[in-house]
Amino acid sequence: VQLQASGGGLVQPGGSLRLSCAASGRTFSGYAMGWFRQAPGKEREFVAYINWGGATAYADSVKGRFTISRDNAKNTVYLQMNSLKPEDTAVYSCAARPGAQGMAQTSGYNYWGQGTLVTVSS
Repeated sequence: VQLQASGGGLVQPGGSLRLSCAASGRTFSGYAMGWFRQAPGKEREFVAYINWGGATAYADSVKGRFTISRDNAKNTVYLQMNSLKPEDTAVYSCAARPGAQGMAQTSGYNYWGQGTLVTVSS
């Protein structure tokens, strides 16, 4: 599975962005998908995941502001980010995990896309 993330950019605090992650190479079917982020000087951290069946989970730091969704017909997963804060600044990466159940640990994901940079600054 090849993953291509896009949609990052510069946004002011309080603004919104939508990230996309397009999968190719083999069927998207049955994969759980996750979003992770890595800020400068920090370790990669979990943001959100969505199961094959559509169930979702979020990090406490983004709950209520971010929404993960997927369009299986388009082999694409999205991350809608609202009410962005400077501390959301990071490189955001998508990942795919064979099997229906997502997880918050990076070790559970077999496939990773290149990151897309999100900068929240005035």
